[in-house]
Amino acid sequence: MSPKSDSTGSHPNAPSVDQSDRLVPINLRQSGPTPMQMLISTRVRKSPFWHLSVEAGAWRATVYNRIYHPRGYVKPEDGGTMAEYQALVERVTMWDVAVERQIRVAGPGAEDLANFVITRNAAKIQPMTGRYCILCNEKGGILNDPVVLRVADDEFWFSLSDTDLMLWLQGVNLGRRFDVDIDEIDVCPLQIQGPRSEDLIADLVGEAVREIPYYGLLEAEVEGVPVLVSQSGFTGEKGYEVYVRDATKNAESVWYAIRAVGETHGLQVIAPAHHRRIAAGILSWGQDMDFETSPFQVNLGYQVPRNKDADYVGKRELERQRAEIDAGRFPFKLKMVGLRLGGKPIVDYANDFWLVSTPAGEQVGYITSPWWSPELETNIALAHVPFGLSEVGTELRAEIPEPYAENPGEPVAAEVCEVPFRPSVNPSAREKAREQGRDFAH
Repeated sequence: MSPKSDSTGSHPNAPSVDQSDRLVPINLRQSGPTPMQMLISTRVRKSPFWHLSVEAGAWRATVYNRIYHPRGYVKPEDGGTMAEYQALVERVTMWDVAVERQIRVAGPGAEDLANFVITRNAAKIQPMTGRYCILCNEKGGILNDPVVLRVADDEFWFSLSDTDLMLWLQGVNLGRRFDVDIDEIDVCPLQIQGPRSEDLIADLVGEAVREIPYYGLLEAEVEGVPVLVSQSGFTGEKGYEVYVRDATKNAESVWYAIRAVGETHGLQVIAPAHHRRIAAGILSWGQDMDFETSPFQVNLGYQVPRNKDADYVGKRELERQRAEIDAGRFPFKLKMVGLRLGGKPIVDYANDFWLVSTPAGEQVGYITSPWWSPELETNIALAHVPFGLSEVGTELRAEIPEPYAENPGEPVAAEVCEVPFRPSVNPSAREKAREQGRDFAH
């Protein structure tokens, strides 16, 4: 899709998409690919696994949490991202996810601080378990959506998505409001994802791993290196995360041990599988949501409990928003939905937030995460559209670029559909609620 220019030469930011409730609108200019080389320098950190990822064939990267992050191993001419997807859903894969910085909150006040900054009840996170959580600011905007691991009564690890939450946590604790220390620690995770992941991890650390529940934790050793294993991951497939302690010195030992054990299971090193997480309805911070996004806009209302008595950051505003919704008034301009859309298979990352329009041609929303689903044999996407167009079955149009368009310059048909697009091996709280007939849509 060619960007349109006005008389000044600038690209209009799709003014018909109502972003009036944001201070910084999402940049909806359609600029397309950017043909330039990414600079590798010392101001962005290389993880302990960086050289190992390069050795394994990583050919491109992005920056996440101010750390270089491999985003491709199989070259396009050899099948690219869809070959990596096939390895994930049929066998087992390993991902370098050291970009998930580990922020440790430790001390007598650890539970109190965690309970003050996450919307969920931290007291319900038992030692040696974890939970997917969100942290919000006072306006109800999502600051981060980490997995919070409780490794001891008085120690929590925040396994971060793409924001530097440590500085905010330290600000919250200014003057030692809570009796804790807050630091980034030298722990880096690897994800082992796919249907053969349990057998691989059992061969790696022992049969006890088969007994840990979803988000359960297990202390173990790999080649004499202490690791923490969690049954979790960024897909809807069975998977684990291996948190390597003292990763700066131990990265090679654990990496090569996993690759050696993985040979008999068909292990392949790949990039994070965004195509599968989209199908599972798993969100990506900075892509699907940000500081100005409410959990009620992106199907994370279940993260805001109705019965948490303790105060937490954002509680007053989030409860106000829920009251509006309960009264039948959706207090936001846009809401996240799932879309099935036409066009040729989308087999790589989108360069822009592609626009969504009505059948009459009015641009009203934007796609955040699109990809091709081989199982559904259609393109799928997460998108933000006006609340009045968010009902399942609503017909829309997607303005996708020429490589994927059926007819260059013409939008393709799109339809609002249920999320997740495919069930997960470990259903989320939202999926379980739907199965039980409870409404977590808000």
